[in-house]
Amino acid sequence: MILAISLLIAGLLLLVKGADWLVDGASVLAKKHRISDLAIGLTIVAFGTSAPELVVNSVASFGNYPDIVFGNVIGSNNFNLFIILGIAGLITPLSVQSSSVWKEIPFSFMAVLILLFLANNFSSNTLPILSSLDGIILLVFFGVFLYYVFTQLKSEPNPATETQKNYSNLKIWGLILAGLAGLVIGGKLVVDNAVEMAQALGVSEKIIGLTIVAAGTSLPELATSVVASMKKNNDIAIGNIIGSNIFNIFLILGVSSLINPLDYSVAFNTDLYILGAGTLFLFLAMFTGKRKRLDRWEAAILLLVYVGYTVYLISGEI
Repeated sequence: MILAISLLIAGLLLLVKGADWLVDGASVLAKKHRISDLAIGLTIVAFGTSAPELVVNSVASFGNYPDIVFGNVIGSNNFNLFIILGIAGLITPLSVQSSSVWKEIPFSFMAVLILLFLANNFSSNTLPILSSLDGIILLVFFGVFLYYVFTQLKSEPNPATETQKNYSNLKIWGLILAGLAGLVIGGKLVVDNAVEMAQALGVSEKIIGLTIVAAGTSLPELATSVVASMKKNNDIAIGNIIGSNIFNIFLILGVSSLINPLDYSVAFNTDLYILGAGTLFLFLAMFTGKRKRLDRWEAAILLLVYVGYTVYLISGEI
């Protein structure tokens, strides 16, 4: 057990460091092409910080651990929304662009509804499963999201980069490749040892996925958004979370179900309802207090809801 815990921690550290290198290299590469901070947050940074979830889920899908796959994505999205935005919003109120209010946040909410519909097979009498066809549908929606971001890139002015790091191309690609290596090795360590711990403790894979694995793979988002918030870069802080949640459902679950069709436990519906309600709360928060801003008291509500949610998860296992 001690060895499994040590290897799990080592895997999480590799995930965090690998994501850090990947985001650093990819962000500098994007900045060299003078892409806006919001676009970087929604794409480059969101992909980099979602890369741990992608690696962990790919490994878990190959190993046929569907509860780890769903628990990781749904748990990560809830952690992103309630904990990371909650902490970032407490540090400083987060101003949100109009496009995020009317387009990106609703798109994130739509992703939750689509996942609910596909995984539960409401349109048929078959058992709940996320099939390969469902995976293709999710990836199509991901392509729609990328097209939307691409149109935003063309319509937004390219800002001047005041603090651009002067990295050589060799260093940029070295960081990206080292980051990917860290993510692959770290992801393997996390999945293998999380499953071993779950079996040894008699804890369900669902709870391990929703808590330990989800929080661990969300550490890059936490670090990125907290630092962005401290630097008053709200576009990176908000774009990172919304983008990551969209990536997690459409890209990561899409890829995971293509690797291996995933049996879906309807027990995850409650967690998805909480995720959908939290996303809806974020949208409504843009119209309470100061408009287009997540105020500190609203951020505090997000944190309190997650505490209650965690207590609910643990009590269900006792």
